[in-house]
Amino acid sequence: METALYLLPSTLGDTPINNVLPVANVEVITQIKYFIVENIRSARRFLKKVDHNIDIDTLTFYTLDEHTLPKDIHDYLKPLEEGNPMGVISEAGCPVVADPGSLVVELAQKKNLKVIPMVGPSSIILSVMASGFNGQSFTFYGYLPIEPDKRAAAIRTLETRAYKENQTQLFIETPYRNIKMLEEILHVCRPDTRLCIATDITCENEYIRTKTIKEWKKQLPDINKRPTIFLIYKG
Repeated sequence: METALYLLPSTLGDTPINNVLPVANVEVITQIKYFIVENIRSARRFLKKVDHNIDIDTLTFYTLDEHTLPKDIHDYLKPLEEGNPMGVISEAGCPVVADPGSLVVELAQKKNLKVIPMVGPSSIILSVMASGFNGQSFTFYGYLPIEPDKRAAAIRTLETRAYKENQTQLFIETPYRNIKMLEEILHVCRPDTRLCIATDITCENEYIRTKTIKEWKKQLPDINKRPTIFLIYKG
């Protein structure tokens, strides 16, 4: 096994490991003793899901979340520099993508340490694939503003870009605010603008549908408190 910083995707929900992760990932994970993770509790749970024989108590975890500052990770890669492979695990899906893990990868690159991204589920890519929208040009914005006026303005801006630049626009919301976000999209966007709602991707209750704003207004899906990506594209 190469000495490297392995970027290890996790499941997007309560999905069987074999459905979304290659065997190669499992083989790598079981050989790593040092992990940089967004949340230690969920990381421990994920590792046990990968292999119930893993002795969690022998592993070392470093926390890297939205509150971690660049100065806080200065020594995180010391085990790697000493010849030990390390892994980065996100709360869900691919690490570094829409995730604070980029800080430690940036540090590894500066130190000329090898970085190996592993294959796994990305809700961003999967939603674009299933939307029917432009997969040649798309932009992911993460979370839009919480304030109603700023959120509405942001949605209008994204819709304008979808038409002017022929570009798919993606964004997310905290699950318990999904309904308010959907209502705002339906209120702000043009009737012929297309909206894809991608919910619980790769999970048992996966729901991915593309309709025009006018069509969505006739019947809304149940996406309350369910991880969802919204995609906007021209009509």
